[in-house]
Amino acid sequence: MLKKIAVVALPGMPPFEFGVVCEVFGIDRTEMGGPAFDFHVVTAEPGPVPMSHGLQLVVPTGLGEAADADLIAIPAYYWTGFDPRILDLIRDAAARGAWVLSVCSGAFYLAESGVLDGRRATTHWMHAEKMAARYPLIDVDPDVLFVEEGNIVTGAGTAAGIDAALHIVRKELGAGAANVIARRMVVPPQRDGGQSQYIAQPMPECQSDSFAEVIDWMLENLHEELTIDQLSRKAIMSTRTFARRFRAETGTTPAAWLNRQRIIRAQHLLEVSDSSLEQIAQQTGFGSSAVMRHHFVKVLKVNPLTYRRTFGGRPVVDIASVDAVESRERIPQPA
Repeated sequence: MLKKIAVVALPGMPPFEFGVVCEVFGIDRTEMGGPAFDFHVVTAEPGPVPMSHGLQLVVPTGLGEAADADLIAIPAYYWTGFDPRILDLIRDAAARGAWVLSVCSGAFYLAESGVLDGRRATTHWMHAEKMAARYPLIDVDPDVLFVEEGNIVTGAGTAAGIDAALHIVRKELGAGAANVIARRMVVPPQRDGGQSQYIAQPMPECQSDSFAEVIDWMLENLHEELTIDQLSRKAIMSTRTFARRFRAETGTTPAAWLNRQRIIRAQHLLEVSDSSLEQIAQQTGFGSSAVMRHHFVKVLKVNPLTYRRTFGGRPVVDIASVDAVESRERIPQPA
């Protein structure tokens, strides 16, 4: 069970990547139906820790507090040397099966510790070539937001640390818990590609009110067989114009957008309801459980029954309104 979290404060770390871990794991969200973690900030030398931008963080807690943590998080790091005590902490955590998470260039600390040898990993695309050259035993993938290899998760640049952290929450506590955290952060709980991690780009927000109204209507009618002709009439546009404008607004086609939203809705129903797979397929517009299974395996790399066995029966809040947040909100591309 994911309960105790320790993020390691590193000299020179940027505040955003450090703050991502604090934001996801360091806030008690039980009043909204979300989780509360036993959260700790630790450092190799307790006291003032210099950060980037001339900032300083005072950390009174040493690495000993992290010895039994369920997750060790390493934020971005600017290679001012590797502390052997932190390298040992990472090795010990990986060996005992705890989660180890890196954000952006924090992956270099994991690489230096040796826990990524023989594994696939990612980091910020600007540093991917350097990482691959310095650590030839690691399969560095610069094209994904994050990579999960066993109990080790490496996140790409900057905001992709949110995706990586929420992925761990989703794996351990279910999509509902990740949704609660994401809703408070005003970010999508799962960007396009889901657990498959092969994500080309986030789902952009709609810039026009007219398309926002159409998207709201689409979300309310996911169970229906929505055609491009029907949607274009709703938007009072020609079919060709609607298709072109929809892609410009959302970054994807109406069919792909609907498919992703149906998967998100089906995930929720698999978690909180006792409905059969056929019933859920009908309620989400897939039509049949066979079609729903096809899309689950293609996007999430897991079938609906396995997903239910993993995440079903967990208490979550009503996410009816979260669907709209998922479809419209965006976080910046890794930078």
